[in-house]
Amino acid sequence: MTEDLQKKIEGIVKSNKIVIFMKGTPEEPRCGFSMKAAQILQTLGPPVHSVDVLSDEHLWDALETYTKWPTVPQIFINGEFIGGCDIVTEMQERGELVKLAQK
Repeated sequence: MTEDLQKKIEGIVKSNKIVIFMKGTPEEPRCGFSMKAAQILQTLGPPVHSVDVLSDEHLWDALETYTKWPTVPQIFINGEFIGGCDIVTEMQERGELVKLAQK
């Protein structure tokens, strides 16, 4: 991962409360897991910043290195890496995700 790509990811994550790196966009998801995660995040209130990893292969590779997480979607809240679709689904079911988003 280049330093420029690391700075780009950090800049996106730190300047937005909720970020989803996904396949496609919330309006036009290109993966069922990305669609489900984006739908969950949009119920939380704060704006969701999305990044289409399919439009930038180098960014996708750098993201996997940055988080050490091999799949997308990848979700960040308050600058922290949360995980993927399964994790945000479980957190939503337990009521933890909304509390995290409201901090």
